[in-house]
Amino acid sequence: MAKEMIYSAQAPEPIGPYSQAIKVGNLLFISGQVAIQKPAGNLITGNIVDETHQVMKNLSAILKAAGMDFSHVVKSTIFLKDMNAFPKVNEVYGSYFTDMPPARETVEVSRLPKDVNVEISCIAMQ
Repeated sequence: MAKEMIYSAQAPEPIGPYSQAIKVGNLLFISGQVAIQKPAGNLITGNIVDETHQVMKNLSAILKAAGMDFSHVVKSTIFLKDMNAFPKVNEVYGSYFTDMPPARETVEVSRLPKDVNVEISCIAMQ
């Protein structure tokens, strides 16, 4: 089965040797997204609510490039710099899933790329 690279000009450029997403068959694997705004490239880190909304917007742009939306997400992983931010992140995250939210885990990590507070990756199925 062939791999297809998925790219959205509306989401941040990868900051390392990886793709925004890879599609294999009907599965889409989206790399962890942080709160970088396109096209300016501004990084949002001052407010966890705004930061999480930007992460979700970046995920949405990549899903859209693959012809999908949040209803196609079957699994996600949330990485948090501080688990005390979980209630606010969870509220924002939950607002993007109106029906049948995906399976998920949330983990606290010691450090994230660009010293952000939240990073989210996901797997979607068409």
